[in-house]
Order: sequence, then structure tokens, then C-alpha cells
Amino acid sequence: MEHEEYLKLYRHSLAHILAKAVIELYGKDVQYAIGPQIEDGAYYDFVLPEGKTISESDFKAIEDRMHEIIKRKEPWTRKEVTREEALSIFKDQKFKTELIQDLPADEKITVYYTGDDYVDLCRGPHVENSQELLGAAFKIHSVSMAYWRGDEKRDHMTRVYMYAFPSKDELKQHIKMIEEAKERDHKKIGAQLELFMFNETAPGMPYWLPRGWKMYKALLAYSREVQERHGYTEIAAPLINNKKLWLVSGHWAHYLNNMFIVPGFDGYTKADVNIADVVENPKDETEEPKTVKIQAGSLIYNRENIDTMAAKPMNCPNAMLTYKRKNRSYKELPIRYSEYDVLHRKEKSGQMNGLFRVQEFRQDDDHTFVMESQIKSEIADIISIADEVYKTFGVTYRAELSTRPDDYMGDINVWNQAEKDLKEILDEKYGEGGYEINEGDGAFYGPKIDLQIKDAIGREWQCGTIQLDFQLPHNFGLTYTAEDGTQQMPVVIHRAIYGSLERFIGIITENFKGNFPFWLSPYQVGIVPIRTEHNAYAKKVEDLLRDNGIRVEADYSDNNMKTKIKTFRGYKDPYVLVLGDKEAAENTVSINIRGNKQLNGVPLDQFLELCKKMNREHSLELVDHLD
Repeated sequence: MEHEEYLKLYRHSLAHILAKAVIELYGKDVQYAIGPQIEDGAYYDFVLPEGKTISESDFKAIEDRMHEIIKRKEPWTRKEVTREEALSIFKDQKFKTELIQDLPADEKITVYYTGDDYVDLCRGPHVENSQELLGAAFKIHSVSMAYWRGDEKRDHMTRVYMYAFPSKDELKQHIKMIEEAKERDHKKIGAQLELFMFNETAPGMPYWLPRGWKMYKALLAYSREVQERHGYTEIAAPLINNKKLWLVSGHWAHYLNNMFIVPGFDGYTKADVNIADVVENPKDETEEPKTVKIQAGSLIYNRENIDTMAAKPMNCPNAMLTYKRKNRSYKELPIRYSEYDVLHRKEKSGQMNGLFRVQEFRQDDDHTFVMESQIKSEIADIISIADEVYKTFGVTYRAELSTRPDDYMGDINVWNQAEKDLKEILDEKYGEGGYEINEGDGAFYGPKIDLQIKDAIGREWQCGTIQLDFQLPHNFGLTYTAEDGTQQMPVVIHRAIYGSLERFIGIITENFKGNFPFWLSPYQVGIVPIRTEHNAYAKKVEDLLRDNGIRVEADYSDNNMKTKIKTFRGYKDPYVLVLGDKEAAENTVSINIRGNKQLNGVPLDQFLELCKKMNREHSLELVDHLD
């Protein structure tokens, strides 16, 4: 059996053991729902009897009961049952009953018995006997609240998570990695360094604090610098657009549930209507216009009075309109429209996670319009940009090709040709078999290449993407005049390297553990005059550095020198300059380097050139010596 298949069987079987243990410990009134295997183990969802809870102090008791169940060496029996039999077996289990009722009429229903006293609704496969799990390496690590089927209006459930690995060594290594990840947690580091914050008034929408915004702008500046060298031009477009635009692009049909809708009312003031009532009573947009009763008063409005707008989740449609504003010639192509506008995507509350999953973000987005003959060279250039950018951050990456999904739009022959083109490009770049293929995971408008980067502790993150699109140009009626005078349709390449800047910052914050490279650090130099009489020289140094593009902060207070140094070290400033009589007299600086190394008596002009060089070269390493 393949290793991954074995892991699935092993973890899924342990999920059943977990459920059986909870039922034995908390009583037969426990309602048990689903228990899938996940990347590093499994979880199971329960509704416990009234008054009972599971907390960290209960984890060991559950683990001990799981080991006891495994030692019983009970046989596992698979049985095919009719729908009526299944409903009878689970007549006291509301969630299993609902799952059975939702199965298609012709669906084969199977259950698994573990011993004589536990049965679960499951397709399997599973172990044949619990003795196959002897020596199992698992650990319950957390408990959380979940909603049945992810619906906030449905039952609140207790979700118990466990790690599960084939050996104790693998489990030990995984726990060690998790502990390291906690130390690197970008939410914790972001708070310590005062980079960003969140507030309940805007869920999943980060506030960028002064220090964090300086770093954010440094990322933007680097992206713009690279793109300028590769012939990109930058645009900006409205953040809220009429529903008509999203209908043309296809997002209304494919992405509506993830969009923030902004209803408008033609000819009426805000006082005339209760917008919340309209939002809570959405209309089927496929039906003929019908009336909507507004509860603030007895006014009745026809649907044509409602002018629906939506905050944009993607930049694509605006780039299409920008291209379409005038007639185009083949001589202009490729046209590269870079865009960093704010995007909004509605996420379920349980899915948001710091900067990794947010509802408001920016991308280093681009839409490039090319002739079919230019696809190969353009994508090769995009991959060269990815090579340069990821090398700058010290990360490696691998490519994945995602092919046609079930809900694709357009001509299947065009899709087949697009996928063939991308495979040829990837074969040439990475060698045949040097990338993964995700069948059916493409966007609805075209196949895509995703770039998965690896961080300092081996985790992978999908950041970059290159998506080929034959559909949007067709939807918007985009054309260019070909060399032979005919009107042809361009191909669009959607492209991002960072992906979401918010997510990318979260990744690199954990990757660098907050010790950012000099060029990226919010403040690059902290200045500490030893006494107030040294403030004048400190101000001279500050002005010189700032005038040369160095991000610098100085503490001119009468606080103790060590206190000032400690403050800047706490913010992980790469260099802290300590200035006193000697430095002022000799026009030098003494440097406390992040990591506790020191350099004394460095000529000011030499230090300035060092800083400029690290900014210019986007150096990963912090210079801690002078030649």
C-alpha cells in the first residue's frame, strides 16, 4: 500500500477509536458526527450530553481509553446496509440520520463495527482488527468549537483534534515542529513588533500599524521595482462595482457566496429604507422582477429600484475594461497591467486565521494580454520573476499544474490546448515529472500553475499563481488587430508572485522569526544618544540616513541608554547606533548589531554606504563585520 494511502487508513481508523473512547467516557447520549483524517492526524465532532465538556485536562484520560480499546484487539466488520437499515441503526443519532437522508438514492451505504458496541457510518477502508493499531503514535492536542456542516446557524459542536503518525519518532518530530511553529507564530510576533492588529468591528481585516506599514510599503516597492524591469505598467480601479460587471465576468455565478454585496437604492434616501431587511431577504436573480417589501414603513419598491453593487474580490474584470477602452494592435502586445488594489472576500468566521486567511487584502496582481504565440515566452518570463523574488527571501518552491474543473467555462478544445501549452512550458523548465498535476483543480476560466514555497521549518504555502484565461477576453469581447488585418481575441494571463501580501507577510514573519532582512525591516536603524548633549550629533546622523532612504528612528529622551537600546532590540531593529563624545568628535558610529555583536568607531560615511548597499541588493544576511 502506498504510504499516503496507509496514513489515511491509519488515521481514519484512529478517528473511530477516538469516537468510541469519547462515547465510553461521556455516555451513550453523545451525538457523534464526522471524523475525517487530516494532514497530521484526525478530528472528530461531537455534541456532548448537557453539562459535560472536554478540556485540556481531559486529554490524557481520552488517550488512555483509546489505548485500552486498541489493546482489546477487537475485529472491525464492514457491512453493506439498506437505507432503512442504516436509519434504524442510527435512529438515536441526529447527525448520522441527516447524512443518510442526504445520500443519493442509489448510493451504497456501508457501516463499520468496532467490536460489538460501536458502529459508524463510513465508506472506509479501515483496519481489520484493532491489533493493527497497537503501538499507535497519537496525541490529542486541542479542542475547539465547530458548527455542523460549517453553518453558523446549525448545532455547536465540540471538535477534538489529535496528531497521528506511524511511529513515535515521527510523532515526536512533528510535535517539535509544532512547538517551533508556535515560537514563530506571526500573530504573536506581529503584536510584539507592533506590525498589525485586528478589531471585531472589521473581522478578518487587518489594521496596519506604523511599523508594519513601513514593511508593507517595502514589499510593494520591491515588487514594483522588479516589475518595472520586466515591462509592467500599473493601474488602479474602483473597489466597488455594479453587479453588471460581475455578471459579464462570470464571478456572480461562480463566486457570489464569497463577495460582499452592497445594495443601493435609486431615488430614495437612506432614511426611506432598512437596508438590513433587504440583505436578509435575498432574491433569486434568475427570476422575473418582483417586489420587495421594506419594513421601515409601508413602502414597496420594485426590484429595478435596487442597484446592486459588490466589493471586488478580484481585479480581473477591471483590467478587462481597461484594455477595452480603445482599439488595440498586435504591435502593442503584450500589455501588462499590474494592480495592487484592496480586495474583499467573504470568509466563514471559523476559517479566518491571522494574516493567513483574511477578508481584506492586496495582491501583487497582474493581467497580461498576449497573442497565443507569446504565451510560452511570457510565462517563462513570469517564472524568472518568481525565481528572483523567492531567492530574495531565501525560499525554494515547486510548481503544480491544475487542470479543468467540473464547472469550467468555454470550449473544451481550447482548454485541452491550454493545458498542453502549460505542460510543455513546465517540462522545459523543470523537466518531465518535475512538477505535480492536480486534476480538476483549475479555475473555472482556465488552467493554472501554482507555486508552492517552502518555509524555514519545511511547511509549504501556495503563494504564486499563473493562470491562463481564454474565457474573460471572450466574455468582455476583447480584440486586437492582427498583422493580417483580422480581428483576433487576446489571451489573458493572470499572475501573482507574493499572492496575498497579507498572507506573504505572515509567512515571512514566521520564516524570519521577526528578524527581517535589513532591506525589509520596518525600521532599519535605531539611534541612541548616550546623553541629551549628544542629541545634536544624533540628529545629524538621523537626517543623513533618512535623506538616503534608510528607515531610521531615534530616542532623544533622557531615558537611560540601556533602556533605549533594549527598546530598539525589542523591535528587532538590525542596527542600533550608540552615539557619545567619541563618535561626535570623530564623525563615527558605534553599532549594536542584532544578535549582540558590536562594531565600534565605524566612519559614518562607511556605515551609510553599507546600508545603501544592503537596500540596493536586497541582502538576506545582515553585515556584522567590516573588511
